[in-house]
Amino acid sequence: MTFFGLHPTDALIVVLYVVAVLVIGQMLARKVKTENDFFLGGRKMGKWFQFFLNFGNMTDPSQAATTASSVYKQGVSGVWLGLIPLLMSPFYWFIPVWYRRVRVTTTADLFESRFGTRFLASFYAGISILIGVISIGLGNIIAYKTLAPIMVKPASAYTAAEQQELRDYREFVQLRETRISGELNAGQSRRYEVLKGLFDRGRLPPYISYISPASFYFAASAVAAAFIMLGGLEASAMINGLQSVLTILISIVLIPFGLARIGGFHGLHARVPNAMFQIFGSNGSAGQYTWYSITAFLLVSLIGTAGATNTMTIAGSAKSEMAARLGAITGGITKRFVTISWGICGLIAVALFGPNLSDPDQTWGRLTGVLLPVGLIGLMIVGILGGKLAALGSSSIVSSALIVRNIYEPLFPGRSKKHYMLVARLTIPIILLLGIALALTIQSAVALLIFMIVILVVWGAPILLIFTWRRLTETAVRIQMIATLLFIAIIPWFVMATPSLRQSAALTVMTRGDAAAHVEPVSVYFEGGVARTDPADMKSPREGLGRFNDEIYLLHCAGIDVAGFSAAGLSTARYLVDSFLPLLMLVLLSYVTRPTDPALVNRFYARMKTPVAPDPAEDALAVDASAADPARYNHTKLFPGTDCELTKWDRTDVLGFFGCCASVGLILLFFKAVLLIGG
Repeated sequence: MTFFGLHPTDALIVVLYVVAVLVIGQMLARKVKTENDFFLGGRKMGKWFQFFLNFGNMTDPSQAATTASSVYKQGVSGVWLGLIPLLMSPFYWFIPVWYRRVRVTTTADLFESRFGTRFLASFYAGISILIGVISIGLGNIIAYKTLAPIMVKPASAYTAAEQQELRDYREFVQLRETRISGELNAGQSRRYEVLKGLFDRGRLPPYISYISPASFYFAASAVAAAFIMLGGLEASAMINGLQSVLTILISIVLIPFGLARIGGFHGLHARVPNAMFQIFGSNGSAGQYTWYSITAFLLVSLIGTAGATNTMTIAGSAKSEMAARLGAITGGITKRFVTISWGICGLIAVALFGPNLSDPDQTWGRLTGVLLPVGLIGLMIVGILGGKLAALGSSSIVSSALIVRNIYEPLFPGRSKKHYMLVARLTIPIILLLGIALALTIQSAVALLIFMIVILVVWGAPILLIFTWRRLTETAVRIQMIATLLFIAIIPWFVMATPSLRQSAALTVMTRGDAAAHVEPVSVYFEGGVARTDPADMKSPREGLGRFNDEIYLLHCAGIDVAGFSAAGLSTARYLVDSFLPLLMLVLLSYVTRPTDPALVNRFYARMKTPVAPDPAEDALAVDASAADPARYNHTKLFPGTDCELTKWDRTDVLGFFGCCASVGLILLFFKAVLLIGG
């Protein structure tokens, strides 16, 4: 007997976990009395809770599917999608301190504190809520695609339509194998092109699952809404603590079973092409991750990190600056070791399945269903589901804080604390429902993840300068935000939504590729490539799939031969434009617009330079002293007499920064050593 494809033991594990989550929320509900408790856990989170929050925020287990999918498609260099933040670890030693010292509730409050007006705070809040919904939708998609292959139907339960889908999939796999040997006749070639069009759109599944996207999204979101509405951020931290242990377990459990199946590391190297073991893709490869594309992605990620909506919530909840620092560093480093294990699992999937997965986002789920025994399958489901709940909790808390603090309270001031707490709780299910709606309309999890990282630059660029440059003006930020949103989000969406544009011959061009190097052409302007509108009709028009990269089109208009770029070259060009364009606009516009009130700016930077005292009363006295004497900490400026607000490093800064650099090097050496085993 099975329950939705699960052994009773696995099903019982899932039920017990859900019950435990709800009990935790109920236990913590009594502690939540104010907005500060609900949104920031009372600013009393110590080192361990900071580790749990940071690790849980960085390590949604659903990312295992994203990383394994990326590695499955293009080799171990695909792990950089999750490993690039490792290179930012030294900067995490400083960024949490900035966020903790400004002493505000949301990142939107930062704009009001720095410029003295609410427009930017409300504008940031509105767009960041949209980003939060995208994050929730992303978590829904990946979690479903990871769990669906685990809960598969037996052949006896298939409908006629499902039987036909599986027959088409098997026919496609056979034709592709025949095509590799060059033996397809004209009829087979036409049939192959039809099936390939269906395969590329994810419409040829290798299995049929018991669960549907909608039912899974609603059930998981209902559980998340319940425990977050009860316990707020502290409940999320508790779930993250439990989830941290589960995430580490599920990240390594597949490796011994997979290696045993394929003959260890020697069997892995025998079954997987050597090129897929290269940490950096070669310059001429079709892969997106070369040393130069990784460098460009690192830059855009660093800027985007400053704009992340949850950074203020996590760092702002820390009891002390050191707790914030250690939580960010230890959570980040632990996540990178877990990411490496996900990459190894992606290689194991290549060895087991070859190129026969129609939807690479399902790599992790397929590995689980094929490799794990009863009991461990339940543990895997709990790990993925729990990671989804933790991610939903963090994202919904941040979005709720933005709605209540920066939109609702300014519109309806003077209400009671009880009233605002009720509104905060009621926003949670609304946000989760919007995430479900998005998940039901989006297919590619990897493309959505990359889009989120890039759109964060819209906010990351001004926030980075808020912390470091006093000449920045509100007018410059307004213009930059509107212009970059138009460029990075609105124009690409408009092109994708307009059939005449996405099917335009000028926009569906391909790169020239390199037949000698076996590098196939890729779409110049569209993230998801180019395909026939009707896969069954080879005369139907071609259209672009996924995001329209207008950054590349801008370079084309500037006279650059973008059709000669490789996939990595296109990615590099896109990230460089996204990184430098907002910063250049902010600097130039700030010099030609009216400066912010100097008294307001002086108070902001005086507070930001005031170290956080663990005792709230003592900290309030220190902030008051800095407000009375804004020049109190001017002696700490790295460049006295300038608009640059970077400060001199002390012994803690030096030891922390170079200790983080050493950790980065050791992790990369460890990764390389693992890849050499059995080679």
